[in-house]
Amino acid sequence: MARKIVVTSGKGGVGKTTICANLGVYLSRLGFRVVIIDADIGLNNLDVIMGLERQIVFDITDVVSGKCRVRQALVQNQNYPSLYLLPSSHSYAYSKITGEHLKNVVDIIDHSFDYILIDCPAGVEAGFQRAVYPANEALIVVTPHLSSIRDADKVIGLLSEYNIESKGLVINRMRGDLLLSGEMINIESIVKAMGISLLGVIPEDDNVSKMSVDGRIMTDCESARAFTLLAENIHNGSRKIYDCTYKYRGLVGYLKRSIKRHV
Repeated sequence: MARKIVVTSGKGGVGKTTICANLGVYLSRLGFRVVIIDADIGLNNLDVIMGLERQIVFDITDVVSGKCRVRQALVQNQNYPSLYLLPSSHSYAYSKITGEHLKNVVDIIDHSFDYILIDCPAGVEAGFQRAVYPANEALIVVTPHLSSIRDADKVIGLLSEYNIESKGLVINRMRGDLLLSGEMINIESIVKAMGISLLGVIPEDDNVSKMSVDGRIMTDCESARAFTLLAENIHNGSRKIYDCTYKYRGLVGYLKRSIKRHV
């Protein structure tokens, strides 16, 4: 039976879909069979981020409408053979897809995968309810900004209404130079405000941002270690957090911070 994890945030633009795609890659690199379900109907872009948009024949709306079976809609990532995508639709025509519909799809593939990741749309309306309904675990993604933290706090409160057994926090786009200079909300303050366990800290990394441009997931960049630790923490229950500040410590680090400040 798969672990069913919804990746949500409340606020849009925090990198939730990118986190979902990378987490899928790094879990598959650990040897697990993973499927990512794009639950953002109409505004979906997970297929683009994963570089699979040209391989899509059917999507989740075709499955729900009975046009195809779930297996026919799954798209295998050729670079990571144990990673699959169940794409969403670019049309709002089937926006009436409910949480029950999605749960039925999840139940069909439950025994075929180790992890089922559900990419939740922004907001707390029908799309949120649809994505959360089949899950029993949640990853809440925030950035070190007050608006993101406030919206995520609302999401955590709403999750208590669903069958979510555990919740974990991922802080995205953390800058080590600003942390050391006191110009960014620190990790301890964010964790205290959220009141849930921290599972990962992902540094601001231009290589990750390139995913939205060319669909390539980088596995040899600064954030690679952070995503590896996140995947291991989720699977093993460990709490090894990536240190975003390490390269900005000491004299060399001070010079790096000074240069970055003036670039």
